[in-house]
Amino acid sequence: MEDDPDLQFLLSGAGLVKVRSSSWKKTRFFKLQEDCKTMWHESKKTLRSKQTFSVEDIDSVRSGRQTEGLKKYTEEALDPRVFSILFKGRRKNLDLIANSEGEAKHWVSGLEKVIFNLSNLSQQSKTEHWIYNCLRKADINCDNKMSPQELINFLHDINIEVDDEYVQMLIEKCDQSKCGSLEGEEIQHFYEILTQREEIDVIYGAYAKTEGMLSAANLLDFLQKEQKEQVDLSYAAQLIEKYEVDETAKAKQQMTKDGFLMYLHQPEGLIMNPAHKRVYQDMQQPLNHYFISSSHNTYLMEDQLKGPSSTEAYIRALMKSCRCVELDIWDGSDGEPVIYHGYTLTSKILFKDAIKAIKEYAFKTSEYPVILSLENHCSVEQQKLMAHHMTSILGSALVTKPLGDHMPTELPSPEDLKRRFLIKGKRLNKLEASLSDQASAEEEESVTEEEDCRDDEEESEKNLSGKSKTLKLAKELSDIVIYCKSVKFQGFEHAQTHQAFYEMCSFKEGDAFKFAEKSAFEYIHHNVDKLSRIYPSAFRTDSSNYDPVPLWNAGCQIVALNFQTPGPEMDLNQGLFGQNGLCGYVLKPSYLRDKASEFDPITLTRGPWLKHKELHVMVISAQQLPKVSQKMASVVDPLVRVEIHGVPADETEKETRHIQNNGFNPMWNENFQFDLYVPELALVRFVVEDYDAVSNNDFIGQCTVPFTSLQNGHGNIHNMWKNGLQHFVHFTVHSFQLL
Repeated sequence: MEDDPDLQFLLSGAGLVKVRSSSWKKTRFFKLQEDCKTMWHESKKTLRSKQTFSVEDIDSVRSGRQTEGLKKYTEEALDPRVFSILFKGRRKNLDLIANSEGEAKHWVSGLEKVIFNLSNLSQQSKTEHWIYNCLRKADINCDNKMSPQELINFLHDINIEVDDEYVQMLIEKCDQSKCGSLEGEEIQHFYEILTQREEIDVIYGAYAKTEGMLSAANLLDFLQKEQKEQVDLSYAAQLIEKYEVDETAKAKQQMTKDGFLMYLHQPEGLIMNPAHKRVYQDMQQPLNHYFISSSHNTYLMEDQLKGPSSTEAYIRALMKSCRCVELDIWDGSDGEPVIYHGYTLTSKILFKDAIKAIKEYAFKTSEYPVILSLENHCSVEQQKLMAHHMTSILGSALVTKPLGDHMPTELPSPEDLKRRFLIKGKRLNKLEASLSDQASAEEEESVTEEEDCRDDEEESEKNLSGKSKTLKLAKELSDIVIYCKSVKFQGFEHAQTHQAFYEMCSFKEGDAFKFAEKSAFEYIHHNVDKLSRIYPSAFRTDSSNYDPVPLWNAGCQIVALNFQTPGPEMDLNQGLFGQNGLCGYVLKPSYLRDKASEFDPITLTRGPWLKHKELHVMVISAQQLPKVSQKMASVVDPLVRVEIHGVPADETEKETRHIQNNGFNPMWNENFQFDLYVPELALVRFVVEDYDAVSNNDFIGQCTVPFTSLQNGHGNIHNMWKNGLQHFVHFTVHSFQLL
């Protein structure tokens, strides 16, 4: 890697033009630092305290004019020289112009290589890399020695608070030269003391019965007794071959402690069943039999009143496997329809630009269908243009007539609709008309008739504006609404007798919760053969979210959330859809798909859904938790909370004590037991917080896993941290006994 020309270019650095607007284009020097994970950049702001960012903060690097900023503020001729750095979380993109096409290629290729190499480092290598950099930073006078004060600074940096006596004890233990500071092999000894994993030593020692190491038979014993895995000796031998780091031990088919630790950090050692990270469910059932990952007002990057609208918001949602995105379309002043939140100060984007972005990114993380939920406020002329843009840009991927030669009786499956787009919106006539060769005169004339084309969400929009308006609907737009025709909800009985399988209702948050609580049985039966979409209250102007779990319990498929707002609600959404290969579709339990089902999540009458399980969780330890505050003296006091989300009878939480002043290697060794009655609907959320005695605890990280995706035995959890970044620091849990 050191001889790589792209890497050498990044380490040397070069000037880049930062682009923020047509008038703000300034040259700044960028350079990759020697740790090969930190980018330094020049800044003219005197108050800027930080002129670096971590390569691990980067989500992706895009070459060419692919972002809104570059398309808007640069000329097409610059395309070979421009690129963008996109960050995880809410941080703004960096749009950059290189001095030449060759330099642009060096930047893009070099950054992609560094990102790839960092993401593929083993946990042990990442820890060593991180600690080495912290040690180097703590060596203030660069003499390659660690004085007592430098050791204290280093320990603060890695999230440990210690007193002077403890530091002195460490120095005396490692200081072979008796000079009062550490250097060379003494620092190596200090590192070994610091990274010792007592909990791993205990479990490894209990099974390492062959020359002090794990033989394949010893490892099999561990897998069967502790992990409750039904595997054979050849599987254990494969794990040794795959993860053992010492070639001599591997030749003897033995696993060292380092190899064992490596195994625990891999998919086989995580608490989530690795088989569930692939598509493992039946994908050939009707669409209404699945929970579908869904976004509300997808175009918004921030709040609902004055924040920016952006095609980037669609890209981010789709890259999270969102399968239903919303487009709020209004007449544009120059004849082109635009997307924004009507009657607010949110910015506007062109409808056609959003469709182009959706087309490009829809199937990068999932091949399963994407639903475009249209909230249409346009004139007939601009509706015709909307239809033209969708048919011309999406092409044959757009579903414009029912699949097959005959009128269907149920919705197609996700498998049938792979890499296809569905339009959700109003339709002027019944679906049967789409199979006839010629439209009737009445259908042609209906373009000019005033139709009440509002569904419940558009009615909410009307109430927000204080205006009432009947909308004319263009036939060209109507004709491409096939399987998701929007209709107004008029009660469960009316829906049962009048609503076709391809017609669906949108429910505002308040009504949906009322039905889920007071009429759960009827709501579940409605959702057995019809799609339902739920959207947040208009009063959530800050883009906050509601709890999606009660609505999933009632069988609602399209529970739309504000994807731009992190928090417990989005954690649960990402947790549910983190299974089944991150494809955006999760098969509902059988009792939410059966018309004869008597399941009610509130009353919990007896039935096949009642499967009493005991979940035993032992929270053991954590390693290298991130700081909540970047201040040198700030050290976290971590605790772990285990939450169960599901039917009301299963909802509960328990938490450990907090460990004072240790975010580096806290250890709890605390046991919890939970009783679950409807395990198929349960989500287990593990939360790490920084304890605060006088105010609310600070969020550090979390991981949410469906109960049915948990693995038994010793396992690790990758936490999603406050800044939205995925780190390989984790805590371990022990013995999921499903009785």
